[in-house]
Amino acid sequence: MTDINSVKLPENASNEETISIMEILLRFVRYWKWFVVGIAIALVIVFLYLRYTTPVYNVSSSIILKEARNQRFEPGLGGLDMMSLTGMGTVTNLENEIFVLQSRSMIRNVINRLNLHTSYIVEGRIKSTDLYKQSPIIVSMVQSKLDSLTQNIEFAMKMDHDAGTVSVSGIFDEMEVDTVFNVLPAQIHTPYGDISFTRRPGVEGNGRELNVVIQYPDAVIRQYRNSLSVQQASRQASVLDLSINTPYPEKGKDFLNMLVEVYNNETIEDNKMEAFNTQAFINERILIINEELSEAERDVEDYKRSQGLTDLQVDLQRSMQMGSQYEQQLVQVETQLNVVSSLDEYINDPTNENKTIPTNVGLEDPTLAATTSEYNRLVLERERLSQSMTDDNPAMIRLDEQISGLRQNINSSIQSVQQGLNIQRRDARNQTNIYGGRIGSMPTQEREFMELSREQQIKASLFLMLLQKREENALQLAATANSAKVLDEAILESKVSPRTMILLLAALMLGVLIPAGIIYLMDILQYRIRTRADVDRITKVPVLGEIPIHDEEDNIAVMEDETRPIDEAFRMARTNLLLALGSENKVVVFTSTVSGEGKTFMAINMAISTALLDKKVLLLGLDLRIPRLREYLGLEAKDGVTSYLSGFEKDIDELIVPSGVHPNLYALPAGAIPPNPAELLSRDTLDKAIDKLKDEFDYIFIDSAPSAQVTDTLVLSRVTDATVYVCRADYSSKGNLRFANSLMEENKLKNMMLVVNGVNDFHRGYGYGYGYGYGYGYGHKRGKKQY
Repeated sequence: MTDINSVKLPENASNEETISIMEILLRFVRYWKWFVVGIAIALVIVFLYLRYTTPVYNVSSSIILKEARNQRFEPGLGGLDMMSLTGMGTVTNLENEIFVLQSRSMIRNVINRLNLHTSYIVEGRIKSTDLYKQSPIIVSMVQSKLDSLTQNIEFAMKMDHDAGTVSVSGIFDEMEVDTVFNVLPAQIHTPYGDISFTRRPGVEGNGRELNVVIQYPDAVIRQYRNSLSVQQASRQASVLDLSINTPYPEKGKDFLNMLVEVYNNETIEDNKMEAFNTQAFINERILIINEELSEAERDVEDYKRSQGLTDLQVDLQRSMQMGSQYEQQLVQVETQLNVVSSLDEYINDPTNENKTIPTNVGLEDPTLAATTSEYNRLVLERERLSQSMTDDNPAMIRLDEQISGLRQNINSSIQSVQQGLNIQRRDARNQTNIYGGRIGSMPTQEREFMELSREQQIKASLFLMLLQKREENALQLAATANSAKVLDEAILESKVSPRTMILLLAALMLGVLIPAGIIYLMDILQYRIRTRADVDRITKVPVLGEIPIHDEEDNIAVMEDETRPIDEAFRMARTNLLLALGSENKVVVFTSTVSGEGKTFMAINMAISTALLDKKVLLLGLDLRIPRLREYLGLEAKDGVTSYLSGFEKDIDELIVPSGVHPNLYALPAGAIPPNPAELLSRDTLDKAIDKLKDEFDYIFIDSAPSAQVTDTLVLSRVTDATVYVCRADYSSKGNLRFANSLMEENKLKNMMLVVNGVNDFHRGYGYGYGYGYGYGYGHKRGKKQY
């Protein structure tokens, strides 16, 4: 006997998860209409979203900050040295300025200047529009009342250009207002405060109703602060990029331009405040020195009058020529000591703790001047940041620590400068005393006169210096420049949202992914086999072939000399079967897991296809419980194989009849239904009959009962050479194939091969419904034949 296993059929994958890419694509192609509908729906949704969504645009501008804008009063390069010593640089300044530009107080001022609290909304058929500067009426409130709002105010307004009237209607905190103004400006009184209406020049009304919304300040500030972005363009540059996202580009442009303007104005005010403090200090010192100078001049005048002096003697000029230089030095030292002492009194005065220190007062020490300028810059920085930060903010704490450190450095520098000046004064006095000794013999009047004159010169020099510094401070106060220079005016950069291309791509992806996900989910939830691929993933049984759905009433599907798909499918399965059987194996049993999978249909048509090869074939009906062979072939009712197995008929050849389909095909139907089919099939009589029939026929195809419901097929396995196991697409469950696996693994059926019946590549429905109605407690009710 030929070993059937030596003939290899296509091997099946045992892993249920092994799926080829081509298989997945083909599976999706079957549902191409789903993808078309899914993409169409997604594109329609995107279209509607784009049509009804208000776009958001990005508006941007850039400015450059002057690095030394808070060091206007620094002499020379001392300020740069102090910044290097204290570790303060441009980056720190820029970070602070970013906080200032994004501060609530700065944004509040911009909103108040542009009246961005108020929106004038026109409802369109598709979307609403904010008229902004195109509203014919300007609505406003007193700033104090506006700042006290805690909720929005909304009302309707309509201007009739022909009649020259403006109608206003709305509900203000349970107060209903419906009034018409014939003359503008006008006011209405509400619980929130008076609301004013004025005409906007150059804008005419078109009679459309406007919905006016006055937002409370916190909401507007939060809205603009969240959408505003301030970033440093480069770590090596003092350039800031400003940008804002807004549905209304004109508003965005005005906001950024006004933000820069307000920032410059506030910076100028800070610098002016420093200059005013210096001016006040100088004026105060001028008054004091003026009184002291007047007193010194009166003393000189009184002394001359009392002593009768008119001029210095000529002989004293040469004696005092060398000493005059030291006296001048002494005058300068005394002047510096007065300035430093005044500065020390100002610093140590508790009332001046958080004020800037006058710098342009003639202080010659560069280190002290630089430290003072740096201190003033930090004080102004703290005052500006305090508008948007609390005292416990880390940035404020660091700033306070720096201010305190610089104040201590200033005190130490003053002490050092005073010590140095005292040494210079002592040296100058010693030299003056030396030359004074030379004129000791001079008249007392001349010596006393020189002392008074020297005091007068000191006061006069200090007075002139203060007058000069006052003029310099006035010039710099008048020449205060902007700290931020606009590099690029606010312009519309791009549309931020919605992104049309991204939405279209997302729609295409969703239009593909959602149907694909549904199809994949259907496949996961599908418990029946649908294609050959499902069979290959589940079972290890070799597959003979696939048989397409046969939707005709006739059970005879194979026709001679036909090339229909079903004929070719049976030829392919027949070829594989005969190759697997070889020349010595003749007996093939056809079975399935449950009834309704088409085993009888498969046995008949495989027998017909084999008979077309000029082979003598016998169809043996051993489904003794619900025999269908006679019915499918249209044979007359006669005794069958059960009569032979029961002993009523001695010659089996007498029971064999022509099939009526092909001359080479014969049939031996089951006959009467016995009460003990399994026992009949177990008798040796069957073995002897099969051996006899093998000599008479080339092939014997046995139609047997389903394997999962009764044991008949397992009993028959002893007399068979091979088993054709039939499953049906969209009918057989995946569990049926696992049952077939177990039969093969346990070797209960010989040389199992599998045929997939009722395959429809396009899944348009299946007609096979054999409706087995097996008795003896194992099956389904007998039903109508469906093909």
